[in-house]
Amino acid sequence: MRIILVTGTGGAGRSTVAAGTALAEARAGRRVLFVTAAARGAAGGAADGVVGLLAGGAGAPAGRPHPVPLDTPATAPGGGETFHGAGTGSLHLLVPDPAGDFRREFLGFQDRSQTALDLLGATPFEEAELTELPGSGQVALLRAVRDAAAGNWDLAVVELPPVTEALALLALPEQLRRYLRRLLPAERQAARALRPMLAQLAGVPLPAQWLYETTARWEAELAAVQDVIDSPDTAVRLVLEPGPAATGTLRTARLGLALQGLALDTVVANRVLPAGSFDPWFAGLAAEQHRHLAALREEHPGLRELPHLGRAPRGLDDLALLATTGGTGTGGPGLAAAPVRTVEDRRAEDGILVWHVPLPGAVKDGLGLVRRGDELLLSVGPFRRALPLPAALRRCTVTGAGLVDGDLRIRFAPDPGLWPAGTR
Repeated sequence: MRIILVTGTGGAGRSTVAAGTALAEARAGRRVLFVTAAARGAAGGAADGVVGLLAGGAGAPAGRPHPVPLDTPATAPGGGETFHGAGTGSLHLLVPDPAGDFRREFLGFQDRSQTALDLLGATPFEEAELTELPGSGQVALLRAVRDAAAGNWDLAVVELPPVTEALALLALPEQLRRYLRRLLPAERQAARALRPMLAQLAGVPLPAQWLYETTARWEAELAAVQDVIDSPDTAVRLVLEPGPAATGTLRTARLGLALQGLALDTVVANRVLPAGSFDPWFAGLAAEQHRHLAALREEHPGLRELPHLGRAPRGLDDLALLATTGGTGTGGPGLAAAPVRTVEDRRAEDGILVWHVPLPGAVKDGLGLVRRGDELLLSVGPFRRALPLPAALRRCTVTGAGLVDGDLRIRFAPDPGLWPAGTR
């Protein structure tokens, strides 16, 4: 199974491109799940945007896949109705349910910690009084991605938030796992039989068993999401509208994804205006857009272009015109290769090892490195990540670093006190 994660600049049409891609792939015979966090209609009314188009104007039930018809009736030459062939494919729409997910998780956590809450005299919450907290939508979307990967689908197309939020979302599972490991390391969990005695010796209560069990459960869920994000079958697509900010957004997205070890699979230029108009105003607007389009092609030679429809999509056939099918993320010649960090052994020549970290588009002024134990805290532009050091480099000290054509080269010297004798 393959997963396409679609992000882009706000207002560039990533929702319609993602929905069109899902629809076209389903019409081509694949079993497709389209996941979108697009808002449903207020108070259960008619849905807006692509959700409304796919659900026929009605809101899709949140939290579970909703079947979408692949056909739209078309007028036959004789005046009757005919339908587009749908083959053997299928399309389902999934709108995550952040409120429902939050209530279930909170009530479950409350039940597991009931003993501690009773000791504190806390009054438990009832389901009816719970409202979702900020961040619940991101967590629900990540859970939907995990569940999609475990489902019986050939392809899942997931609409992510705009670029900056999407990059933070993709980094979230790893960040949370790191915090959990630091605050409640599983290897330091005392045996149940020794816990009362250890608590008396230490003079302070040790964390309750339920806390470790909850942490282990969260760790397992986050690891499952991380596995999906890092899978070679997961592709990231970027949707841009050619304009002054498009090239900068492309560079930022590529750099942020590289720091996470992810590849930018496809870049889509959406709403491309036709050239050659006789209207001077329209021709000038198109010429300006095509200049930005040329800059995007230079930055990303495999750029895909989609036409401006001249209106908002009015039905499924309009959505299908905005599909990016046949790319590497949907059964093409292979997914774009993710950036690979390698260790170069130069001990024989220079007495060092060099860790190569790909950072396309990075500049020296925005770069920062700090060694903390077995991690390297790397800051580049607006991004920051803690990179676990390869095993061999944990026994070394950092001696310097340099940035050459998007390749960060970090030099390590073997530590005589830690490196095995005769191998330095």
